[in-house]
Amino acid sequence: MSQYGKRINQRGGEEFAAQTRARLETISTHLETAPRSGKLKGKVCVVTGAGSLKGIGRATALLFAHEGAAHLYLLDLVPHNLPELKETIQKKYPGVKVTTLQADAADETATSSVCEQALKDEGRLDVFFANAGMASASLLHDITSEEFMQSVRVNTLSAFLAVKHASLAMMKANPERGKPYGGGSIVLVASVAGIRSGAGPVHYSASKAAVNSIAQTSSYQLARTDVRVNSLCPGIIETSMTQIQFDYARGRGTEHKIGQLNPLGRYGISPEIANAVLFLASDDSSYINGQNICIDGGLSASHPVIPGKFT
Repeated sequence: MSQYGKRINQRGGEEFAAQTRARLETISTHLETAPRSGKLKGKVCVVTGAGSLKGIGRATALLFAHEGAAHLYLLDLVPHNLPELKETIQKKYPGVKVTTLQADAADETATSSVCEQALKDEGRLDVFFANAGMASASLLHDITSEEFMQSVRVNTLSAFLAVKHASLAMMKANPERGKPYGGGSIVLVASVAGIRSGAGPVHYSASKAAVNSIAQTSSYQLARTDVRVNSLCPGIIETSMTQIQFDYARGRGTEHKIGQLNPLGRYGISPEIANAVLFLASDDSSYINGQNICIDGGLSASHPVIPGKFT
């Protein structure tokens, strides 16, 4: 083994695992001490798939509130955790309005209705985070036509409907409500599985590849409207969707191996994705449009490689 390979192995031991746990703990509690910079001050935002206790939607809603969003519309098909999320936000950030809705993000009426409600309530819509999604681990020959189409419906159709209806609402100017010109940011959740093979089953990967395409093509359909559309492509993130995988690894004592193929050597957590959503939602990313941005610890930066060998 080369000296390079030995160093990789040394960094993959218990010391590295302990460092990873400490790093993730710091990230997960960052909002407790982070200053509020007001990056979303006055913005009206929609977040779908906000109900999971470990989810990207919940982490994003909390971060949006921290950064001064005026009104958050939080949606989930399973609404059980939404009241607690609303209470948490309003207790910590009393100036933020929160509306929770039980809704299917892949239902056109539900998506158009929340956009219309935002215009009715606040006279504007600025951010739509299309986070709702699903995954399964079925292998190629076990995937039924119904399962394939359900994946497309939940993951892809919901993203399309978000772009279709949110963009129309965002294009409406309202000087009286502090929006002299139309514009806004739509952020779609795709996956590294939608970039290339090796990160998910066929039906899931296909549905997320389509989300990436929607972000690219719709940005040109919305040319000169100042409505931006981008997608995020997470790698392995600990959420309710991936919890079975994490529980299995922890039961075997192999949690430290989750994410070992990327150069950071670890998995990610929801707040790390939320930070990227905030960046795309805010004016910090005002010249970023039609992009598929990977947040995967560097996994998609390489073709398969054996440590110590570069060819």
